[in-house]
Amino acid sequence: MTHYLTDPLQYVFIQRALVAAVIIGVLCAALGTFVVLRRMAVVGHALTHSALPGLVIAYLMGTSLFAGALIATVATALGIGFLARDENVYEDTLVGMVPNIMFAFGILLISTTRSFRDLFSMLFGNILGVTEGDLHLIMLIAAVSLLALFLFYKELKLFSVDPNYAKTIGLPVKLMHYGILLFLSFTVVVGIQAVGTVLTNALLVIPVAAARLLTDRLGRMMALSCVFAVISAIGGIYLSYYFGSASGASIVMFASLIFAIAWIGSKFR
Repeated sequence: MTHYLTDPLQYVFIQRALVAAVIIGVLCAALGTFVVLRRMAVVGHALTHSALPGLVIAYLMGTSLFAGALIATVATALGIGFLARDENVYEDTLVGMVPNIMFAFGILLISTTRSFRDLFSMLFGNILGVTEGDLHLIMLIAAVSLLALFLFYKELKLFSVDPNYAKTIGLPVKLMHYGILLFLSFTVVVGIQAVGTVLTNALLVIPVAAARLLTDRLGRMMALSCVFAVISAIGGIYLSYYFGSASGASIVMFASLIFAIAWIGSKFR
């Protein structure tokens, strides 16, 4: 029976995929807690779409896909924040408009490559194709992002729960908002490696939504979210290995199963 657990581990690419998926899952769940509480899930969804043209341009130029996605997402996040300063343009309108333009631009660029295999990889991820270099970069981005969340946990907690009070006591709420957008961009970039541009937002939201059904305390919610994300990452990769399914979609479906179980469990609390 144990060979079902150990057999996949004989392959180095599976080992790297598991490590990468666990790190990405923890990062998405940790930041996703604040994203859900701040009701910024739609922004996360927007940024995942905005990464596509950066990925395609980097691919066409033969440079780092990570760098291309990061530049595109950060530029979109800062661009939305800048344009929203105009009182005649609503931020939610920009969030719905700019990323769709970026996504359409990415699809337009992909059509010039005439390679639907590359399209599939960019849209739905390829965690099984993580290289040693990719893994090191994922570790670096995750370490910086998680350290920032740890150092500013109290401020982010107050900002997420009661932003008006946070502003009253002198916290730089606008700067914190931009900070969340920036680290959300980082998280989106590493998440794309696991589940692609289409499904990254699911990894940010679903584990947190499941945890929120079981607790209303932020610390416990974040811890549960990370546990659910790790289980989803590992379970999804094993599912992909044994059934030949897409790894990114398998991870998200595993997370959806956990959400369903948590929702049923919450009815009997």
